[in-house]
Amino acid sequence: MRPQHLGDIIPEPEREPEPAKRGPGRRRATNATKKSTGRAGRNLPAAIAVGVALVLLVLASLLIWPPAFPGLIAVAAGAGVWEMTRALKVTGAEPPLVPLLGGALLMVGLAWHDGADSLLIGLVVTIVAALLWRLADGVAAVRKAFTPTVMVAVYVPFLLSFAVLLQLPDADRDGRWRILCTLFAVVLSDTGGYIAGVFLGKHKMAPAISPGKTWEGFAGSICAAAIGSALLLYFLLGIPSYWGLLFGAVLSVVAVVGDLAESMLKRDLGLKDMSNLLPGHGGIMDRLDSILFAVPTAYLLFAVIAHQL
Repeated sequence: MRPQHLGDIIPEPEREPEPAKRGPGRRRATNATKKSTGRAGRNLPAAIAVGVALVLLVLASLLIWPPAFPGLIAVAAGAGVWEMTRALKVTGAEPPLVPLLGGALLMVGLAWHDGADSLLIGLVVTIVAALLWRLADGVAAVRKAFTPTVMVAVYVPFLLSFAVLLQLPDADRDGRWRILCTLFAVVLSDTGGYIAGVFLGKHKMAPAISPGKTWEGFAGSICAAAIGSALLLYFLLGIPSYWGLLFGAVLSVVAVVGDLAESMLKRDLGLKDMSNLLPGHGGIMDRLDSILFAVPTAYLLFAVIAHQL
């Protein structure tokens, strides 16, 4: 029988008198100690340094040595799989880490070598291998691991491997520009949404999932991504501006959906960040949330645009 209240077991200690109100000097001193951290208590200098390093790493892999980009995607997919399997353990689910890590490498490699059809084969092989791995613990363990295994395999390495498909074929260097246009559309969406939300945001979009998002910010995301993408696709790929507007608007919508999906998952798991791999940012998945839905959407949109032009 559960106790009704902790106070029924341990007597409540006597309350100490409330501290006196802070004077102006003490308030300034307290605020001064918080200047090294940004929003939500994050280390702002570390966040900026890590963010710049990530951007330079992606640019270097695309513009200086393109074969390094699939390797970078493989590392990100592996780290994302590790974070997801670790986070899902709080629910009692135990998707097997080793076959999922191997499957992440397999999917990225197959996407790079043979394209979309092989990527789908890699997904099926990964799920089957992970379930066979769990079969050693019995049929009940397989049933318990089925849903989280499929979720991790699809949500992280499968979706992220579309970034590799965007890079192919790269004989005319269009692949790297397609990736950059996709990433910049997501960045513009986040930036436009943040600015519009700060200055105009009044109506909450999904307060139960992400209290900071507003409909005004969402509109700012779409406008910034659409206008920026129209310019980028025209000057980098020679695609008419009306296609660029559509491209940016659609990617902004799916990027926001991806961000909300990650926020809802973390809220259900009781987590603030997926891990602390990236100082000032949280985990890899905290940075990939908008990109995961954006890259397969961009791949489909570029295929449609190529067919229409």
